[in-house]
Amino acid sequence: MTSSRIPGFYKLSLDERHAELARRAGLTESDLQPLLQGCLRVESANHMIENVVGTYALPLGLGLNFLVNGRDYLVPMCVEEPSVVAAASNAARMVREGGGFTAEADEPIMIAQVQLVRVPDTQRAVDAILAQKAALLDACAQVHPSLVRRGGGARDIEVRVLEASTPTTKGMVVVHILVDVRDAMGANLVNTLAEALAGRLAALSGGEPGLRILSNLADRRCVRVRCSVPPHALRSDHHDGEAVRDGVVAASRFAELDPYRAATHNKGIMNGIDAVVIATGNDWRSIEAGAHAYAARSGTYRPLAVWRVGPTGNLEGSLELPMAIGCVGGTLSAHPGARLALRILGTQSAAELGMVIASVGMASNLAALRALACEGIQRGHMSLHARSVALSAGATGSLVERVAAELARSGEVRLERAQLILRQFLADPALAATAPMAERVSP
Repeated sequence: MTSSRIPGFYKLSLDERHAELARRAGLTESDLQPLLQGCLRVESANHMIENVVGTYALPLGLGLNFLVNGRDYLVPMCVEEPSVVAAASNAARMVREGGGFTAEADEPIMIAQVQLVRVPDTQRAVDAILAQKAALLDACAQVHPSLVRRGGGARDIEVRVLEASTPTTKGMVVVHILVDVRDAMGANLVNTLAEALAGRLAALSGGEPGLRILSNLADRRCVRVRCSVPPHALRSDHHDGEAVRDGVVAASRFAELDPYRAATHNKGIMNGIDAVVIATGNDWRSIEAGAHAYAARSGTYRPLAVWRVGPTGNLEGSLELPMAIGCVGGTLSAHPGARLALRILGTQSAAELGMVIASVGMASNLAALRALACEGIQRGHMSLHARSVALSAGATGSLVERVAAELARSGEVRLERAQLILRQFLADPALAATAPMAERVSP
């Protein structure tokens, strides 16, 4: 990867974008074939889930300008919502002027939960299980010897009492098996371990096995991202950089004080994160569940990213959340689009992939807060939404951009209005030919 900074990429035709992507990512024309074929053939889809009747396509775009730990990344993003890709790319360009994103990742530890019910003496159960920790870890190694050979495997066992037993009632205990899953997401690995050890743990506790499954609150597998943005990079047509910076900080503080705002704040983060998770064939539902549970870990739902004015006057942001993703196995092996997305990214490990994904989430959050601090979120978003409405009205070719431009100008981004404009353009080709084209958001 030479650079993820590609000025004017949005102005190129699809063929020109493919050529630029191939050059930057070291791909051949045949490598890009999945992009032209919808990435997933129905024959393959038929073996991935049940009751298949077809495939459902979403746009796949490139997030530009991303510099993470000193390395450039072109980031595949699969999303249906207008402005997400452009906004994240634009924010990444601003962050780039401050040196890019700095990220770190925990070891890839996932949690296998074994629930033990009807435990007659919960404290005795805890003591008995912990006394056998070494033997239990050895048993885990026998379940997944190939994982151990790759440097992974069970690392520790923890025991929690959820309901203490009393002289008249039996209690509930949950055992956490902490497993290093290396570059896998790890769900199947930890579920197998939970199943394998459940009987032995139940015997030690004197109770009965209950649920045996991973936890999607992967709080031992977090990523942390930081960035510093100089005020001049934040300025808009009508606001200087310091004013925008202070507006972003004020919006961040709002989210820290109010869970109603924090939910929308975090949704903006997940706009970017989910788009990359989907593009790379990972489980976005797991990431969403873990992120929102982590946001509420204090007992109050809070923002995942916060922004402050730094000692030099820069806007400084930090983001932390669980990131249970993989770059081997699962859908990655079955989906040509996911394999291509990973090739475009060029990430070498699940940890590296997670750091890039979190950086995209932070960029998405910055873009949303900057828009709110300036003219409001709708101006840029609605101009992009107008294109979707124009398509829904039946516009094709250059008429999509011309109908979208007229919709945005009128301020009525509605299907009925788009249909009326389209009918006028089709009835008067001369009028259509002289109508302005919609402006593209430059990333």
